[in-house]
Amino acid sequence: MAYDSNNIFAKILRDEIPAIKVYEDKETLAFMDVMPQAPGHTLVIPKSAAENLFDLKMTVGAAVLATTQKVADAVRTAMQADGIMLNQFNGPAAGQTVFHFHVHIVPRFDTVPLRKHQGKMERTEVLEGHATKIRAALKS
Repeated sequence: MAYDSNNIFAKILRDEIPAIKVYEDKETLAFMDVMPQAPGHTLVIPKSAAENLFDLKMTVGAAVLATTQKVADAVRTAMQADGIMLNQFNGPAAGQTVFHFHVHIVPRFDTVPLRKHQGKMERTEVLEGHATKIRAALKS
């Protein structure tokens, strides 16, 4: 499958559709998942085109991992999570639905079950509230 430059994450990178951003640097972008599995569910993507892990340049992968670690720490702090789950899917059979490489940062809580992904879209004001907390944790 060839990289589709019209996928939703490519459109976010081109500012063609909005996203609630929490972190951005030269090579990566982190933003809130609009259908979160848990409060604070955040995505990290490379700014360069890569459909999946197998298309990702090693240097870009290192940048994505560094951003994932930084943002995951902020998500854990901001959401007061008991743990953090990282998910990354490659291909439809593995559950990939957006064909631009991305890592899910999902806060986990001991007594709260994980929601189904692709469930219901969260209200923007709720996502903005979570993003504000994560951004603050990134600054501290």
